[in-house]
Amino acid sequence: MSANDSSFGPPAATRESAFVKACHREPVPHTPVWFMRQAGRSLPEYLKVREGIPMLESCTRPDLVAEITLQPVRRHGVDAAVYYSDIVVPLKAIGVDLDIKPGVGPVIDEPVRARADLDRLRALTPDDVHYVTEAVGLLTAELGATPLIGFAGAPFTLASYLVEGGPSRNHERTKALMYGDPQLWADLLDRLADITAAFLKVQIEAGASAVQLFDSWVGALSPADYRRYVQPASAKVFAEVAGYGVPRIHFGVGTGELLHDLGRAGADVVGVDWRVPLDEAARRVGPGKALQGNLDPAVLFAGPEAVRAKTTEVLEAAAGLEGHIFNLGHGVLPTTPPEVLTALVADVHERTRR
Repeated sequence: MSANDSSFGPPAATRESAFVKACHREPVPHTPVWFMRQAGRSLPEYLKVREGIPMLESCTRPDLVAEITLQPVRRHGVDAAVYYSDIVVPLKAIGVDLDIKPGVGPVIDEPVRARADLDRLRALTPDDVHYVTEAVGLLTAELGATPLIGFAGAPFTLASYLVEGGPSRNHERTKALMYGDPQLWADLLDRLADITAAFLKVQIEAGASAVQLFDSWVGALSPADYRRYVQPASAKVFAEVAGYGVPRIHFGVGTGELLHDLGRAGADVVGVDWRVPLDEAARRVGPGKALQGNLDPAVLFAGPEAVRAKTTEVLEAAAGLEGHIFNLGHGVLPTTPPEVLTALVADVHERTRR
């Protein structure tokens, strides 16, 4: 499939799924549920198959990617699988010298600090990530009517890692470049938008039913700075994949003040973290978008009664939405008891069954 094909949209087997229908704001048999970072993190079977295998290596082994992606579908009965990968995979694939260090995160050997550094960010080709095409093929054959969500890191978050050299609390080098050399910043984000769009296209063309753009650090910006310095690049990514007709999800952390602008970047679904109730988030985003979220991941440690009470709050806030996908307000925490997630999926399904 390509964006120029006459057959648009998710693979036929998944088009009537609750997840895809909710993304399109259509009636659903029950509220669909999936969890960010459900592939891996908290599952003992994940820890077993990953034992002794570095993170980035595990992302390039199609058999391992398929197994890890399928594990939460088998265990929890979620309504969608999310492709097991990492946001820095496309950067590694084009030759950026980086590693994911346990307990730290992505670390860049030579940060991007000057215009000459842009030369290291070449275009991404499907051959660079051939293992993604193979893994998605394995997954769609196994998943059948269960949708597969592809994903990528948004240009701002990728730029933050590249400029800072790794995770950052204050993003001082990132903002210094953004404010101090706005043209270099714009060129960096534009190049990352092309790389990100290419990575998403590989996943869609291999059979992904939807894609999510994950902007981990964008909540560090004011709305005005987001609109000026970031939104054009994110909008370019969404525009590049629009022709495929698959649902596009946009999620960022700490983005309560940015929800309206995130919605205007071009996604069909806006992810909401736990800081803003979904009914208020819908007001901020505006009409014409489905919402995804937004149970606080920490609630899952509080016991069954607290989980049920907080789940009720989310479902009640979502009652008037045009479309709702139940999710956490961020990723599954590594020590989350798996049985709590399984029970949560069953509870949401039971309480929202039409």
